[in-house]
Amino acid sequence: MSFLPRCTRLPLLAAICLFLPTVSGLSQSPTRAKTPGAVAVSPDGSTLAWTLRSREDSAIHLTELDHPGAAKLVAPHGAGDCSSGSPVWSPDSQTLAFTSDCNSKDAKSDQEQIFLWSKATGEIKQLTHVTGNIEQAAWSPDGKQIAFLFVKNATRSAGALDAMKPWDGVIGEDGVEVQQVYVVSAADGQENWETLTGLHVYEFAWAPDSKQIAFIGANPPGENNWWIAKLYTQQVLPRGEQAQKSWAVVLDPNTVSGPLHGLQIAVPRWSPDGKHIALIGGLMSDQGSTGGDVWVVEAKGGSEPIDVTPGIDGTPCYEDWISDHTVSFVEDRRGHTLLNAVSINTNAIVPGAPVDLGEVSVSGGPIKDAVSISDRINDKKERVIAFVKSGHDISPELWAGTTATNLKQITHLNDGVKPSTRMESIEWENEGLHVQGWLTYPKDYNPARKYPLIVEVHGGPSASAAGRGGTMWAEQGYFDFQPNPRGSFGQGEAFVQANRKDFGYGDLRDILKGMDAIEGKVSIDKTREGLTGWSYGGFMTMFAVTQTHRFRAAIAGAGLSDWLSYYGENSIDQWMIPFFGASVYDDPAVYAKSSAITYIKNVKTPTLVIVGDRDGECPAPQSFEFWHALRDLGVKTQLVIYPNEGHGFRNPDHIRDRNQREVKWFAENMPEKQ
Repeated sequence: MSFLPRCTRLPLLAAICLFLPTVSGLSQSPTRAKTPGAVAVSPDGSTLAWTLRSREDSAIHLTELDHPGAAKLVAPHGAGDCSSGSPVWSPDSQTLAFTSDCNSKDAKSDQEQIFLWSKATGEIKQLTHVTGNIEQAAWSPDGKQIAFLFVKNATRSAGALDAMKPWDGVIGEDGVEVQQVYVVSAADGQENWETLTGLHVYEFAWAPDSKQIAFIGANPPGENNWWIAKLYTQQVLPRGEQAQKSWAVVLDPNTVSGPLHGLQIAVPRWSPDGKHIALIGGLMSDQGSTGGDVWVVEAKGGSEPIDVTPGIDGTPCYEDWISDHTVSFVEDRRGHTLLNAVSINTNAIVPGAPVDLGEVSVSGGPIKDAVSISDRINDKKERVIAFVKSGHDISPELWAGTTATNLKQITHLNDGVKPSTRMESIEWENEGLHVQGWLTYPKDYNPARKYPLIVEVHGGPSASAAGRGGTMWAEQGYFDFQPNPRGSFGQGEAFVQANRKDFGYGDLRDILKGMDAIEGKVSIDKTREGLTGWSYGGFMTMFAVTQTHRFRAAIAGAGLSDWLSYYGENSIDQWMIPFFGASVYDDPAVYAKSSAITYIKNVKTPTLVIVGDRDGECPAPQSFEFWHALRDLGVKTQLVIYPNEGHGFRNPDHIRDRNQREVKWFAENMPEKQ
């Protein structure tokens, strides 16, 4: 249930939140950072393709690494009022494939297609002519075909973040949309192959010989069953041989023994020799919010997976192979991002690794913490690595280099942009755990004054606050505290799993202890402390006000008030078993233990409740139930429901209205003493 409500959301939670402006009609930051997005380095390491989003659309730019000062724009039909994205290079580095809704010379289309740009001629041609949702295009290693995730005749994006379709017909049977892997010819766009409709596919990867695809899939409906997905391989056969198609199960986390049993898997990647598949495995609460350990399994199947990063201090989130026996990965470690690598023969970190990039985040593709890596480019067998780097004190820019230690800034899009507020990482101890979080200072901070504090709890719980500065609350004169309590990524898999069957208890104690540390560090007005969060953070808000009266006001966004009723209301009930240990019908007590409704009579805190009417992850009845209880108990409350919104709000007017209501709620319920 991860959601970053004030971030620019790219596919699969690859979010950038640097130096965001504050609420419309309130004080504004002087300059907004330009944010590059998807990044693809050509296999020969010479050229970077990257996207840049304007207010409404995005465009693809090309930068030659030998001459990074000038960027070339790639736009179908010369159009400037439509969006292009998701660039990916052909194996010979001569053709760039990308998606675009620039389907005519005169108008923007609602339908994205795949286009090809020729490096030799500069020509752009439309490759596909399909109707449906396209994601994650990838060239076959032989350069003859392009595969992509595809939902034919899609009415919405796959997954649970977007607004659910209105209830209609036979529930769970009518109108179920299945995402498959489609393969088309790179020469003419002819559809050559697709996976069978019996499985919904979430991620995939080509085998080095271009004859197989590995994918992570589960039975439909796709938004519900990712938590029990398996790793499959399937031969890519010509269309005339479709009747012979069959898949093989390589890894089923639900049946394996050991610490991966019952957990989740993501980011499948073949070794260059085709003998192994690496993946991220761990306790994950959301598709796309990826974290765990790096696991390796034999591609032919029949063997137990091997954890090649056991006991690692941080959380690997994205991985790829750099040799037949070495896996590189991006690691989230206590607010820092590390570039790391491990030998699968010894389970040892390779010499020279890890490289600590500092208190920053990296991004570059549709998967969390994705980076782009070229093929070997010289006699030293070096590769070019490229990504967008951003942090609380630096604006998002494109970086690249042949090794992790010689990275250079490629773009200078935001040289004039400076953060308007100060943020720092803080760490504290609680109950034998080392905990980390982020503190943003109020704008124009004066240590001689006392300031109110807003605590923002991230979604998930398997996620992390990434330390991106310039929050709305700091602009409004509050300290802003974003903790990463137990259950968060960044401190190893044991830390992630530390709140299983204990939602709201240990993680709340971590947060309160962090507040104590902050109060001992900076000038806080203890009579003006507020709490807010979205999704799991919304649950934590609802639950916390039943456990403590420390907070003077609260705002619960897309929250969960009653785990027992929630189990039967949401569209993603499969995520709950790994965290609660059993279904609500087998162990209702563990669900009641963490339900705010169980302790609702303890609430005294004025609480604003916000939700979208078509939220499938945290359905609106959960917010109704909490608001109704507070109203009946005489606690100040207000419920705001936004029409046609899912778990992630999309309508700019709704986002603006929500932000204004939030600012007003804290201002009215935590007024400054005169």
